Amino acid sequence: MEKKVTLTKAKVNAEEPVKKVKVPKRNSKRFRKLKFKSGLFIAPSFLGVMAFFIVPFGVIIYYSVLDNPISANYVGFENFKNVATNEAFMTAVKNTGMFSLIAVPLAVVLSLILAMVLDLNIPFRSQFRTFFLSPMMVPVASIVLIWQVLFHNNGAVNDLVMKFGMDRIDWMKSEYSIIVIVVLFLWKNLGYNMILFMAALASIPKDILEVARLENANPLQTFFYVKIRYLSSTILFVTIMSLISSFKIFREIYLLTTDYPYPTMYMLQHYMNNKFKKLDYQALSAGAIMMSVVMILIIGLLFIIDEHFGKDVEG
Repeated sequence: MEKKVTLTKAKVNAEEPVKKVKVPKRNSKRFRKLKFKSGLFIAPSFLGVMAFFIVPFGVIIYYSVLDNPISANYVGFENFKNVATNEAFMTAVKNTGMFSLIAVPLAVVLSLILAMVLDLNIPFRSQFRTFFLSPMMVPVASIVLIWQVLFHNNGAVNDLVMKFGMDRIDWMKSEYSIIVIVVLFLWKNLGYNMILFMAALASIPKDILEVARLENANPLQTFFYVKIRYLSSTILFVTIMSLISSFKIFREIYLLTTDYPYPTMYMLQHYMNNKFKKLDYQALSAGAIMMSVVMILIIGLLFIIDEHFGKDVEG
């Protein structure tokens, strides 16, 4: 009897007409009122973006076309030409590009491999996860101290190298210095990237993986034809974050080697920092704009690649 009553109520509710929500007309007084209230809610965020991002960037553009901030004579693209032909700037661009080209792919690929390994039911999984996340909790100064001990001329790494019959290497003042900062970058960032990939792997629909298994797809085919497509947005995010982090490696290098490191460790941030100390605002502004344009192009290219490989995931 109770079931009949429930079904009857459901039928009555289903037959009731759906109430339409009245949308105010664009020229009506109510629409203008709603628009004004929405604007009030957005205003604090908009003012913050204006004050801390848009206005400072406009000031940088203004300084980049002047001979100096005092006389304020317009010189067009002269500052950009001077920066582009500056030997220190070109060295910084080359080193930063080389470091990002090596460190970012390694950070993405290694963290994805670690996430897939830890996604399996292996023993001591929680301990491994904690081990890779622990560098995120260590202060930068402590990290630099550890690296100085490891890669010192009389450090632990040279002791290990000498056991294989090789000579000591001055890691901080040789062409091998790029290896030091790449290892430091990976040690610091792999854990964060790994957690992002583990979350993305856990969100892949299980029925899709089950269908792939029933179709006799091997693990490699399942990864490239199923998992990689669902991971495309996460790969894009991790790549962008790793790219941004690679441009911020200056902090660690500065603590290791101060203002003027060995030439292979001289990054764009060193150039910017030294120009700021000399109050050379026009060169600093021109260099910052050039770096911003390159970053926008790279991130735009990454979005295009993600759109191409991930467009059929929803379907």
